[in-house]
Amino acid sequence: MYLHVGGDIVIHERDLISIINLDTSGLSQITKEFLQASAGKIIKTKGEDKHKSCIIAAGGVYLSTISSSTLAKRKESFNFSEDLDTNRG
Repeated sequence: MYLHVGGDIVIHERDLISIINLDTSGLSQITKEFLQASAGKIIKTKGEDKHKSCIIAAGGVYLSTISSSTLAKRKESFNFSEDLDTNRG
């Protein structure tokens, strides 16, 4: 399955490594260091709002205006498809 992270960006579920809540961990020293180290590789989703989450995937690091809780709910809502695929034929 794919996870829409904002704008026109979707990430395949198998490539997803982590979703970080920037509202709560944005002040963390390790988060700041990670974002600084990734600065040239960060892909920002479209949107005028403040970035609320950081998505780390095999294909890159993304900043999204969609909250981490919304992204997590989206990811969980699609897990039923795996059950359907294993029950076929």
